[in-house]
Amino acid sequence: MPAKRRRQRPPNIVFLGIDSLRRDHMSGYDYHRLTTPHLDRFAQGGTLFENTFSAHIPTTSAYASMLTGLDVFNTQVVALRHKGGLRPEVSTLAEILKAEGYNTSCVGFTGNPSSRGFDTYLDYNGWGSWNEGRSPKAENLNAVAIPELTKLAKKRDPFFLFLRHMDPHAPYLPPAPYERAFYHGNETDPKNESMKPVMEFKPFRDFFASWMPPGISDKDYVIAQYDGAIAYMDAAIQTIFTALEAKGLAEDTIVVVNGDHGETLYEHDCYFDHHGLYECTLTVPLIIRYPGRVPAGKRVKGYNQHKDLVPTLLELAEIERSDINFDGRSLMQMVRGEVASFDSEMYITECTWMRKHGWRTPEWKLIVALEPDFHFKPPVELYNLIADPGETNNLAEAEPEMVALLKGRMESWIAQREAETGLPNPIYNQGDWHGHEGVGAFKSSQQAYDTMHIGDPAQAAKLQARSR
Repeated sequence: MPAKRRRQRPPNIVFLGIDSLRRDHMSGYDYHRLTTPHLDRFAQGGTLFENTFSAHIPTTSAYASMLTGLDVFNTQVVALRHKGGLRPEVSTLAEILKAEGYNTSCVGFTGNPSSRGFDTYLDYNGWGSWNEGRSPKAENLNAVAIPELTKLAKKRDPFFLFLRHMDPHAPYLPPAPYERAFYHGNETDPKNESMKPVMEFKPFRDFFASWMPPGISDKDYVIAQYDGAIAYMDAAIQTIFTALEAKGLAEDTIVVVNGDHGETLYEHDCYFDHHGLYECTLTVPLIIRYPGRVPAGKRVKGYNQHKDLVPTLLELAEIERSDINFDGRSLMQMVRGEVASFDSEMYITECTWMRKHGWRTPEWKLIVALEPDFHFKPPVELYNLIADPGETNNLAEAEPEMVALLKGRMESWIAQREAETGLPNPIYNQGDWHGHEGVGAFKSSQQAYDTMHIGDPAQAAKLQARSR
């Protein structure tokens, strides 16, 4: 490892939190399409972590762990529609750094419980629809972030700049030429019926119709749009890296690239969204660059989770907070080779469009539904991740002893964490987590299917009429 250099002031921190970015759709993580050439080059100057997990799906709970160093028991944030803020006893990364004299700015993350504590909040247009045309989300972010970076660089104190990128998040509407970078077919070919089940899924079909091409028939076109959005964002992110270099900040800035969760594309019936406790949603990228302190060109295989990031950043910034009992550990232990891996077994939760929890080991994954879901999936799922990495063969009925074993481990962990924190497991106490007041827990999958809905039916009807 390179010798530690003395710096006159603490390092700046630029944190790129990327929404819905699948690790296995990045070329730096061996995807067959060249989607992230700039991030791949960036990773060559830092350390890439091959097995980072988002244990608590979705965005709200994922960022709660990512920005506090705590697990779901301590944050008490488990649901997408979390009501209220973070517990006052919890410190966010922005609050910790602000107390150390940092100037803190947040772009595109207003209103989230875990965004508490920044000096400055800025927003940008990170959404889009078919009627609005191609959506330059990353350029919109840069238009706000680069001036803020310039302003922060002029100040004497170190800064923390948090950027929430939205390009891989639906709607996938990358600008030209990225919309055709990975697709050269006919997306409305009537002979292709791969999108038929997608557009027949009532809870989401109006949302899909609001941003997918009228008459869409080929699923591969939509997947190519997702990949195109990643490639477009990758090019825009290079502008941020170039700005850091141009301002003479690159050598004294910790830069983090992390995802809040992955994305389901055409797998598991969870079309083009990020619900489900499957691998495509749980696995996220993590790359850290800090010249002189974080080795260049290194790849770390050990298991880690979002809760490990804050302790890592504080170690790199040489900030000690003995008053905070983090659930995570500094990843520098793995980088230095002191340990091979952190916890290889983990408790996983989801409270998005379904309410489930489970237990993941290197070989097995158990998923237990806490109420019926709108996909009519079985209440218990068991997958052998080695023999069946795509999680297509549910072994719950064939392997009852393994189900019992993993349930026992999960329940033991829950009891342990509840005792350690003095707090209940929040997945059990979510009430109307789905956003429909007074409904409570769903009694059947049919009720869930009939109740839950996103999208604009009127707009969808107009678009579909146009396609005819």
